[in-house]
Amino acid sequence: MKHAKFILPAIVISQFCCTSLWFAGNAVINDLVLNYELSPSALGHLTSAVQFGFIIGTLLFAILTIADRFSPSKVFLISALLGSLFNLGIIWEDNSLMSLLSLRFLTGFFLAGIYPVGMKIAADYYEKGLGKSLGFLVAALVVGTAFPHLLKGITDTFPWKSVLLATSSLAVLGGLLMFILVPDGPYRKPSQRINPTAFLSVFKNREFRSVAFGYFGHMWELYAFWAFVPIMLKKYSVEHSQALFNIPVLSFIVIGVGGLACIGAAYMAQSVGTKRTAFTALFLSCACCLMSPLLFASASEGLFIGFLIFWGMVVIADSPLLSTLVAQNAPAEIKGTALTIVNCIGFSITIISIQFISSMIALTASNSIYIILAIGPILGLFALRKKHKVTVPNGEHSSKKSNF
Repeated sequence: MKHAKFILPAIVISQFCCTSLWFAGNAVINDLVLNYELSPSALGHLTSAVQFGFIIGTLLFAILTIADRFSPSKVFLISALLGSLFNLGIIWEDNSLMSLLSLRFLTGFFLAGIYPVGMKIAADYYEKGLGKSLGFLVAALVVGTAFPHLLKGITDTFPWKSVLLATSSLAVLGGLLMFILVPDGPYRKPSQRINPTAFLSVFKNREFRSVAFGYFGHMWELYAFWAFVPIMLKKYSVEHSQALFNIPVLSFIVIGVGGLACIGAAYMAQSVGTKRTAFTALFLSCACCLMSPLLFASASEGLFIGFLIFWGMVVIADSPLLSTLVAQNAPAEIKGTALTIVNCIGFSITIISIQFISSMIALTASNSIYIILAIGPILGLFALRKKHKVTVPNGEHSSKKSNF
């Protein structure tokens, strides 16, 4: 295909530009609290509003099989334009908490046409080497998600609204790049009609269920960790008065370094195995959850930052691998729908964990609250290691662990 070598870079850059919308509100949360007279708990509410919008968007996209019925690049462009518009709405001076929540909800809704659709586009181009391709794609999501924190840190002398202007501009650019440079892929098998039960039928596959439930456990931890990285840094800084952090820049580093981990894990999976590599990353992130109280209490400044950076790497390294397994275990004609519904359920879970941690922070100053994030990885590890019955020639059943 003409210009095929530019396809993956174009998808990655587009994904980075558009997913910068995700945490744009988080990066300027202190300014929003000050300018709109919000309570400190607004961080959890605004983050959850984006997640809830994404959930409703992915559910609607899945029911209507939009990513499979229409050109994915066109869906991506329209979603990017509308998402950037609602993101920009935050700068309106007469906003209230309700209007801010509505704007973040609508931004999340149209992110449903960006993140899973971007993965669908990659799957349409890379039947072989999909894990590596999704590694780069999720890396773009990670850096795009972290980027507003960096913008806030390096533009501190500029008005806070510049962060919103920059992220919305990037989203428009990303949407246009995808539309212009990435036509429909050679492995795309478009669906010809609405199939409202398609997103349920994929769960009949046992291996699909296994990796999907592993992904759900991973999501319980991921966005809660990302949302509260600035809170973790601020709390450590207060409790250890000698620690002087540039919290926005450090938040970018802790979250953004996960992009490198996604790429590294994708290459490692080529020799170790996709599922085994994902299992290892999930196990390590679970260990970080369990060790976090000890590091908060007794670690030096350098060790604490190093711990958060390591956690930021392993918390996301399994994401492209699990998404690869989801795509590989779904029928080609509903691959986009399968990715979308798994995203929908996964992001539904993130709201519960984010709100739970927000409530715990309001109730206690204990550093042990982040142990709660280990619940998801533990259940995810169990799902990935679950034995499945397989039929043998004599009609009896035996058990084996899948793909390990």
